[in-house]
Amino acid sequence: MSLRFVAILVVALALPLSAGAAAGPVVVFKATTHTPKVNAKWPWSISVTKGGAPLAATISAVVIDPIGGVHPVEYGCCKKKFITNVKIKGKFADYVQYPLAAKGYKVTFRITVKTALGKRVVNYWIKTL
Repeated sequence: MSLRFVAILVVALALPLSAGAAAGPVVVFKATTHTPKVNAKWPWSISVTKGGAPLAATISAVVIDPIGGVHPVEYGCCKKKFITNVKIKGKFADYVQYPLAAKGYKVTFRITVKTALGKRVVNYWIKTL
């Protein structure tokens, strides 16, 4: 083997290690089921960390219907108040109540998380029963 080939091989092997060191935030989405019942509370939560420590973030939640329409998610407690650009520190939890009109349709629940380390998007499919 040539010395040049060995040098390229060493650089190629080192790249994944250095790329992992610059990784962005760890985003974990949790929900009770992919098939919630209409008019029932469907709890969900999200956590944003870096190295196990809570990380400041801004989150937005939307529901994407089967034809591509995007609908902001309301807070579970409040009508006409949406989870859009909400500032959090590590964790956020809420619930959604899907209306009868959503019964039987497969939709996407999407959370966009923005931090100083980058942006992450979580997509979670839902089909209401």
